Amino acid sequence: MLSAFARAFQTPDLRKKLLFTLGIMVLFRLGSHIPVPGVDFQAVNACVKETKNSGLFGLVNLFSGGALLQLTIFALGIMPYITASIILQLLTVVIPRLEALKKEGQAGTAKITQYTRYLTIALAVLQGTGIVATASSGALFSGCVYANQIVPDTSVFRIAVMVLTMTAGTTFIMWLGELITDRGIGNGMSLLIFTSIAAQFPSSMWAIKQSGTIGDGWVEFLSVVAVGIIVVMLVIFVEQAQRRIPVQYAKRMIGRRAFGGTSTYIPLKVNQAGVIPVIFASSLLYIPALVVQLTNSQASWAVWIRTNFVKGDHPIYMATYFLLIVFFAFFYVAISFNPEEVADNMKKYGGFIPGIRAGRPTAEYLNYVLTRITWPGSLYLGLIALIPMIALVAFGQQTNFPFGGTSVLIVVGVGLETVKQIESQLQQRNYEGFLR
Repeated sequence: MLSAFARAFQTPDLRKKLLFTLGIMVLFRLGSHIPVPGVDFQAVNACVKETKNSGLFGLVNLFSGGALLQLTIFALGIMPYITASIILQLLTVVIPRLEALKKEGQAGTAKITQYTRYLTIALAVLQGTGIVATASSGALFSGCVYANQIVPDTSVFRIAVMVLTMTAGTTFIMWLGELITDRGIGNGMSLLIFTSIAAQFPSSMWAIKQSGTIGDGWVEFLSVVAVGIIVVMLVIFVEQAQRRIPVQYAKRMIGRRAFGGTSTYIPLKVNQAGVIPVIFASSLLYIPALVVQLTNSQASWAVWIRTNFVKGDHPIYMATYFLLIVFFAFFYVAISFNPEEVADNMKKYGGFIPGIRAGRPTAEYLNYVLTRITWPGSLYLGLIALIPMIALVAFGQQTNFPFGGTSVLIVVGVGLETVKQIESQLQQRNYEGFLR
């Protein structure tokens, strides 16, 4: 990986793209430290130091690089765009118009991207309003004595300015991500998420060292480093694992020329769903606790939720989280990969799986293989996602454990994909061919 970056910096055009990408990432991190107008920054810092826990907003705070709890202009981060992309992807299966656009190629994809932008802005306004209202009521930092002083002025004009600022910040982030995709290296949105998560690693590691009690905290620190290396190796191994289904194309005579007769394969990844099931499960588990926190109800059901669904180290919470991840893994694979469509396309172009008849038997075989490899993939996602909760029991801190399931999956996945793109571009530039 390091050799690929070194060779990329030796190539002039790739060096410009890498420097441009790094510049955008630095600009993104700078914006994550500029507070929203109307926020008492000293009160925010006092509450962050006092609570030391992101609570219900951990997922959004993770994707914003810690900017959410600091109430900066990039407080919402890229989360509205992620939510909008997931919603559009789910609606593509339900709405025929979106499905037709998806099949139109580049023009249809551009139209869906435009819809995603509009939905991102709408979700940013909605989420920004919720965050500002939560901060104004003091519920953003429950248990902090300065929680009610975070937003001194609660007038309509001031609240509107704060919401518009957060929405503009999300729109700006979305534009930065598209700039990286067009002029830089890799997928812009993924790299910005990578930047947000990686920026919290040093502080999280140092917090574990400071909170440790054995050997002045160095034993806990080195234990976390060792566990992190093992987890990263496991994630890389599973993310690269795939089942290759061989496909043979029959020869066709068009005039005097023969076409086809080639062999290829369909790569089915063990973790076909990626990190989406973890995001779905985390978001769904936040809803009951968020409702209880906003309503401040003292009913029996609210007490039960506070006892079982707020702390991540509770067995009921961990079991529910694991089962939801397994369920959403199968659900997302079912809507993102259509065996019947793949079988029809193979039959249309004269392709077949050796030993399997074309058409419906091919679709049934693909569905059978996909179901079998999704089981280990979903169990792997569930076990990786439970690592922060196990760390909460072992070290007493959940948010300070840097090698959590979501963070490691995103960091490793984006890193592998970016390195592959750099190597492919290097191969294109260094390939001389048969003629010189």
